[in-house]
Amino acid sequence: MKKLSFYSFLIFFASLSSCASGQFNIPDVSGLGLPKTTGSTNRPLTEAEVANGLKEALIQGTSKGTAQASQTNGYYGNSLIRIPFPPEIQKVETTLRNMGMGSEVDKFVVSLNRAAEDAATSAKPIFISAIKSLTIRDVWNILRGEKDAATQYLKRTTTPQLTASFKPIIQKSLDKVNATKHYGTIITAYNKVPLVQKVNPDLNAYATDKAIAGLFTLVAQEEANIRENPIARTTELLKRVFGSKG
Repeated sequence: MKKLSFYSFLIFFASLSSCASGQFNIPDVSGLGLPKTTGSTNRPLTEAEVANGLKEALIQGTSKGTAQASQTNGYYGNSLIRIPFPPEIQKVETTLRNMGMGSEVDKFVVSLNRAAEDAATSAKPIFISAIKSLTIRDVWNILRGEKDAATQYLKRTTTPQLTASFKPIIQKSLDKVNATKHYGTIITAYNKVPLVQKVNPDLNAYATDKAIAGLFTLVAQEEANIRENPIARTTELLKRVFGSKG
């Protein structure tokens, strides 16, 4: 059976905006293809319950996303978020592979991703803090927005803090997993090649930006999963807010 669109859920909640009391009765949605509700799900939802349901969903999604990113191969083993050799110095990789230094390049790429995996653990409390500060207006903007509206909200509200948090962790991680060493070996070798333009890009900034971008990719996947997949709604509140499967 085709999964229900999240926009059907929005129609389900449309009457709330016209109710001053903060509560609403479930409208007749038999013609919309929505799942039938049973038991306690027939009780009207309050604005507070809707807000708490969304926050619970976001905490669940970001927790899963950060857990996935921070495990071994969370970045390196995921082609969607794997951090590649810095594209602005792609010629370095090509030159070094042609010089027989492919193994050094490979070690560097692995260690770069290990650094991101190491830093990802610091994102969870930052996300949760931003989620808990959501206002009712924020909640409705997210519910009525695009399928990644929550992820976009988190990008706007947490990227500066994530960057500040990730940078020192990334640098420490780069050193710990020998990415800095491999990078130094690579750049030193390349800069010794006759007639090449010497390079030395900011490795920390590159790794930080890519690590954060990858994390949001995973969070967006989790957001879409909760919006579209009834099985992903693991608590009674999530089932009530996002529409239980009948």
